Amino acid sequence: MEEQNMVWKNQKRLRTGYTTGSCAAAAAKAAAHMLLARETVTQISLLTPKGVRLYLDVEEIQYGSEEVCCAVRKDSGDDPDVTNGVLVYAKVSFAEGGGLWLDGGEGIGRVTKKGLEQAVGEAAINKVPRRMILEAVEEQRRKFHYEGGLRILISIPEGKALAEKTFNPRLGIAGGISVLGTSGIVEPMSEKALTDTIYLEMKVLKENGHNWCYVVPGNYGSDFLTHTLGYDGGLAVKCSNYIGETIDDAVTLGMQGILLIGHVGKLIKLAAGVMNTHSRQADCRLEVLTAHAALAGASSRTAASLMKCVTTAEAIHILKQEGLLSAVMETVMERIEYYLRQRAGTSLQIGALVFSQEEGILGATPLAEEIRIQIQKGET
Repeated sequence: MEEQNMVWKNQKRLRTGYTTGSCAAAAAKAAAHMLLARETVTQISLLTPKGVRLYLDVEEIQYGSEEVCCAVRKDSGDDPDVTNGVLVYAKVSFAEGGGLWLDGGEGIGRVTKKGLEQAVGEAAINKVPRRMILEAVEEQRRKFHYEGGLRILISIPEGKALAEKTFNPRLGIAGGISVLGTSGIVEPMSEKALTDTIYLEMKVLKENGHNWCYVVPGNYGSDFLTHTLGYDGGLAVKCSNYIGETIDDAVTLGMQGILLIGHVGKLIKLAAGVMNTHSRQADCRLEVLTAHAALAGASSRTAASLMKCVTTAEAIHILKQEGLLSAVMETVMERIEYYLRQRAGTSLQIGALVFSQEEGILGATPLAEEIRIQIQKGET
């Protein structure tokens, strides 16, 4: 494997891949070439926006009198991408006039909510892949001195089933997946891809009239939100470990308020000012609980027991046995409130609700209930 196709992530050497946008552009370029030249090509080159030139195999070639269809297979490298290995098809056909027309076919989602790059009703082909596809086909028009119109249809037959494993249903993209990519290259385990998705999910809520929303780190928070509390999961943004970035997004988008709802194992770190809760960044869970237990009058023996715990569930059990849980969570929530306010500034109302599976709600910041009421006013 060439060195340019490798990146280092967390002390591991990982292989890069290429986006669905690159696949669509390459397939469209190959189809246009075969339509205009009437010669078969089995490999096509594509210069990505990142400046990396790809040489991609062309599969599933089908000729018609007025059209050519072919596919390029997605390779996500070492990124855990649900679209890895799928075929991305492009059909290019003659059309009246002198322009280029691009649309999505089978397996390409349709936009149903405001806030995305494409307007409601359009195919979910983002602007960079859209530009890549049109430029690739225009290059072939110029190469073969063709001045007539061409129609381009992108499809991913597996897209409808795959979409259920993505954020698309939450974003208001129906019937398939999106054609994505800003650089044309997939970098394994890209943090930017995750934070971009968080921003987009909140932006969709904002542009569809929701100025207040819940924020949950993951499935624990999501399940507690909907199954235990009975709140509307459609008004929640999943932030993974990126709590600080999510608060920044809310401020940037002009949200009025957000309510964090999360398991104590995640949100306890906020009491130490840790805004990226991945254990690789910081793991201060037991230190925080022990410090606050000491503030509440815990003995050195109890403090030692807390520091020996492996999970927050063990620590919460000890605090409950010692009659310290309520006092500890009171001061913990005060510190969480302090650091959330520091990050959010004055333009955003922010609150947090912390729970455990065993004890339910352990604590809430002062504005949590007020923000919850505001969010519920926006339920549809």
